[in-house]
Amino acid sequence: MKTSRVSRIIQLLTVLQSGQTCTVEGLASILKISKRMIFRDLNELRGIGVPCSFNKREHSYKIDPSFFLSTPNLESQEALGLLLLAHKARNQIHFPFRDSMLKAALKIESDLPENTKRFCNSALKRIHIKANPQERMDLLDSKFSQFLEAILQKKILNILYIGPEKNEVKTNFYPYHLMYNDYAWHVLGKLEVNKKICTLKLNHIREFEVLDKCFIEDELFDLSHYIGRAWSMRPEGKLYHVKLKFLPEIIHNIVNVQWHSSQQTTFEDDGSMIMEFWVDGLDEIKWWILSYGDKVQVIAPESLRQMIKEIAQNMVQQNEKVSKSDLTNFQVCDSIESE
Repeated sequence: MKTSRVSRIIQLLTVLQSGQTCTVEGLASILKISKRMIFRDLNELRGIGVPCSFNKREHSYKIDPSFFLSTPNLESQEALGLLLLAHKARNQIHFPFRDSMLKAALKIESDLPENTKRFCNSALKRIHIKANPQERMDLLDSKFSQFLEAILQKKILNILYIGPEKNEVKTNFYPYHLMYNDYAWHVLGKLEVNKKICTLKLNHIREFEVLDKCFIEDELFDLSHYIGRAWSMRPEGKLYHVKLKFLPEIIHNIVNVQWHSSQQTTFEDDGSMIMEFWVDGLDEIKWWILSYGDKVQVIAPESLRQMIKEIAQNMVQQNEKVSKSDLTNFQVCDSIESE
């Protein structure tokens, strides 16, 4: 049976870290793979910063054992938990420094006891985590690092931000926290132009400069208090009692999830379920409600029910506007693809 790519690289690291000099032929023989795959794996290691040195006289490769830190004694499940995060769960969130994360995992793996290593290798082959949708973000490592440094040093940023209506806002910004939510990274801080706390998508900050000026962070500011009872991360300053009725056929998808800290659930005689929340703002929760389509009814508040109705009516109107020419073009393309 062919070893997986992860397992193969771990074995290659283990051999190279031993301090022995190994030729490509010798490595291929030990790992029972082709020389071409050895070269590819060596390039992979170099790409994540592992120093594989080549001895021209002996035509061999090795890694200095001092490159790796010693691994603490980890139980099998402790090691597997770390490796799951590095190898599998890292696709769930658009993590910065992915290469560094992988390199750290490889360091740990190379120094694990053989029994633990075999357990983790076998388990990782049998575990798959489907990647969530993620907002594309170019140069994430660089932007994340610079914003993090500004936060830690309390440096003022001059930013050009693209608002939700495509309007450009240029202002000084005091960054407080980095947050990941709704498939994207955000930075929370204070705008100098109006002295208000806000949350901005990193991807919508098109230009920024770290100024040689520091800000004084509000000592009374508390992240958990600021977010408070917002449905997700953007409070609107007004608390609403939201009451929803879910039809029986959809209950199994939502009943075991803690959607909000204020959540209360009761079951009706007809098999439906009432779910209640105290939520700061309605803009975020309305999109969650709409994701359940006609399987949920908004009992309260009336303003939220009207929002949902208007969006649903607009959806119907938009789909009724599809022209016959659009349908014809799609049917022609679909016919060509099927052929």
